[in-house]
Amino acid sequence: MRWMALVLLAAPVAAQAQVAPSVPDPDQSAQRDVSLTIYNNDLALVQDKRVLDLTTGRTRQEFPDVSAAIRAETVTLSGSGIGVVEQNFDYDLLTPEKLMDKAIGQTVTLVRRDETGKETRETARVLANNNGTVVQIGSRIEVLAPGTRVIFPSLPPNLRARPTLSVTIDSTTAGPRPVTLNYLTTGLAWRADYVVLFDENAGKMDVQGWVTLGNTTGTSFTNANLMLVAGSPGTTQRAYRAPAIPGNSQGTESADRERLGDYYVYPLARRTDVANAQQKQVSFLDIAAAPASKAYFYRNDWLGAPEEAVSFSTVLRFSTSRNGGLGDALPAGIVRVYMRDARGVPQFIGESRIGHTPMGSNVAIKTGEAFDVRIQPTVEKRERLSDGKWRTTMRYRLTNARKAPVVAELAQAGLDSMWQDTRIESESQPSARVSADEALWKVTVPANGEAIVTAVFITRY
Repeated sequence: MRWMALVLLAAPVAAQAQVAPSVPDPDQSAQRDVSLTIYNNDLALVQDKRVLDLTTGRTRQEFPDVSAAIRAETVTLSGSGIGVVEQNFDYDLLTPEKLMDKAIGQTVTLVRRDETGKETRETARVLANNNGTVVQIGSRIEVLAPGTRVIFPSLPPNLRARPTLSVTIDSTTAGPRPVTLNYLTTGLAWRADYVVLFDENAGKMDVQGWVTLGNTTGTSFTNANLMLVAGSPGTTQRAYRAPAIPGNSQGTESADRERLGDYYVYPLARRTDVANAQQKQVSFLDIAAAPASKAYFYRNDWLGAPEEAVSFSTVLRFSTSRNGGLGDALPAGIVRVYMRDARGVPQFIGESRIGHTPMGSNVAIKTGEAFDVRIQPTVEKRERLSDGKWRTTMRYRLTNARKAPVVAELAQAGLDSMWQDTRIESESQPSARVSADEALWKVTVPANGEAIVTAVFITRY
């Protein structure tokens, strides 16, 4: 039998190895026909079709190049005339440090080179590998010096060059046959990224939508059939969401996209390599001259009275409807907005995250803080009318340093968060009660000028 040794150069110099026959070729994937279904919540389904040459009865089969983040409890193996008896996932991967850890108590060969280039070899027993390697050579104890090569007689059991799933199979017949390995894994995820070029004067925007795919599974998937699902199956946790900017509404139109249950599916037209530690982008949306508009918005908390004037939020509004909009459903992602400067060069002005958005929706996103449009809310008076009943007078000073008038949207929040009988007794201009908790004024602020809004609230606090 041919004998091959593993060679390690003592830390901190990198390892060099002569590969034993049991170590798979790192340049050759064991995968054959791989399909990936990737969801938005760091979850993916891997379907890996391979051919096994089986004997009758029980045999142990190894599946290298599975995801290092595999959820082993989700593994299924299907094929004609086979049954799965046992499966083990070996995720202790081969590294110089782990190779030395596994060699503790074992005998290795040390190779040193003197100043003339002459090599000498000694047999040593590894005693410890903690912040340095301690060996016993004959009757003396040494700490390995950098540059010392270490030759190991074999690869330790259960230490793998690549993530490997071992399956014990009971086969009724002998011979080659196709099998399909299915499992769920984390480490594969995707999101949508949108690049928007907004023309404020024309009231139009161009939108480029990208699928951004990331792989942190520790494994590359070669020539994979890729399907991206806009949805998060099995999610039970709910993240806090800040109150939405007015102008958002959910659509009721059906997009011309493939569906999987209640989710939209975005299959890639061609097979592709999904390398480990790689980020890949594929275009899925390209719209020109869609209607869009800019607005200014500020939401004041109950009894909110900052010491200094604060900026209005700059808001971009658009539609995803088929008529007069983008005409598509939008997977969750980040919208990045650009505008051309005086020289015609696109410049970044802000970004915002959106959730899964059906077609036919109205979308309002915050892109930043306005430099020239500001507000100073003030609590002018608080009167106690009776036990648990108050009259509050608020004054809002809006300023505009721009050369053109603006319409600024002012929302007073907190009107019904705890008390059920809040009402506006008087106001300097009519408001709209957009919800039980908020009143909204649309205030025209003149160019290089200001506007004042006052309101009197009757509340239980």
